[in-house]
Amino acid sequence: MFRTDNPLYKEDLEYTISLPLPWETLNGKSILITGATGMIGTYLIDVLMFLCEKKKIFCNIIAMSRKRESFETRFLPYLDKSNLQFLKHNVNDSFDNIDVKADYIFHFASNTHPVSYATEPISTILTNVLGLNNLLSFAVKCNTQRFVYASSVEVYGENRGDVEKFSEDYCGYIDCNTLRAGYPEGKRTGEALCQAYISEKNLDIVIPRLSRIYGSTMLDSDSKVVSQFLKNAIKGEDIILKSDGCQAFSYTYIADAVNAILYCLFYGKIGEAYNISSSDISLKELAKMIAAIAGTKICYEKPDLLEAKGFSKSTKALLDSSKITSLGWISKYILKQGLEKTVKILSSYLK
Repeated sequence: MFRTDNPLYKEDLEYTISLPLPWETLNGKSILITGATGMIGTYLIDVLMFLCEKKKIFCNIIAMSRKRESFETRFLPYLDKSNLQFLKHNVNDSFDNIDVKADYIFHFASNTHPVSYATEPISTILTNVLGLNNLLSFAVKCNTQRFVYASSVEVYGENRGDVEKFSEDYCGYIDCNTLRAGYPEGKRTGEALCQAYISEKNLDIVIPRLSRIYGSTMLDSDSKVVSQFLKNAIKGEDIILKSDGCQAFSYTYIADAVNAILYCLFYGKIGEAYNISSSDISLKELAKMIAAIAGTKICYEKPDLLEAKGFSKSTKALLDSSKITSLGWISKYILKQGLEKTVKILSSYLK
């Protein structure tokens, strides 16, 4: 069963397109999505294709990825659709020879996996800075109406102990003289670069800051902790915890995350950042919850050196999402519901 054939997954798509958003704004528009085969890009493309089918809205979707094979695997049911176009390109390369129109751009391309931070540290930084600059320059040339830059909870760094949750104006501590700092520092620089393009080039940009995302569009190669837990659960294996589990983080189900990104697209103010978060939990409690869903237990293991290099040093990174809710966004799924749904959907086509 392909994911879009799963009734539970289709239920998410139906809910998204039922949201009271000005969908007609997208009619006749061209939408470029980088990182198209990633977790967020995949769900957004499924939403847009479903929207075009159900609401008779036509928009041209340009899915940018480095590998055609990944695109064809992820979007097999749409390969004969005229409104989905594949663009093979690496954001770190110049866009000078790219001849497409992009009324809206969603920038999701980034090394978001902890293992990548350790094995591809140069690419991690350059994608978040050079790649973003290439795409912003292209957006100026295209007269893009709005650019959505997906940022991260990582920009807040360490909680200094003075707040319970991070609001958008909080600035924590990042030790820049470490290997793993390339990702959060790159995201911070990316946000500053967006502000520069707003000021100097009059580009319209909005910045959703995402918490840790989970859901049924995750890749098998995903090395994030929650994804590893979920992969263990799907296989009926014990959940492996590689720390004491005291770290507390915010999480968001993929459908809720993309819904919030769409609220940013339609209602977000130019230059503003918006935290996107649904649930807060410690790693240990998260592992217990997923183990209970899978009917297995928790095991403790020491991480290998490569894994440890990619681990976040934050012990508490919780997001205050009141700003995005003021735009009208409401999280649909509490954590347990989202995890149960993820396991059920992935089990239908991954086993």
